[in-house]
Amino acid sequence: MYEKYKIVNKKQLSAEQCEKLLNVLNVRFENNRNRHKGLEWADVQAKLNVDTEKLWSLYEMESTGGEPDVVGYDRKTG
Repeated sequence: MYEKYKIVNKKQLSAEQCEKLLNVLNVRFENNRNRHKGLEWADVQAKLNVDTEKLWSLYEMESTGGEPDVVGYDRKTG
């Protein structure tokens, strides 16, 4: 279902991989808005863009058939 991508460096995604992953996550976020009421995709994406390790983990989940999605928000850590 999801295209497998060549990994540039360990735990670092290429710009193309990041863009494709964020697009998949955005579609899933919008299709399941009932799971994360009160959250906006722009806020989620902003958090992911500054944490490459989280993006890497989500990429790994996605590439092995998992379907990561936002299900909560920690108000203390943002």
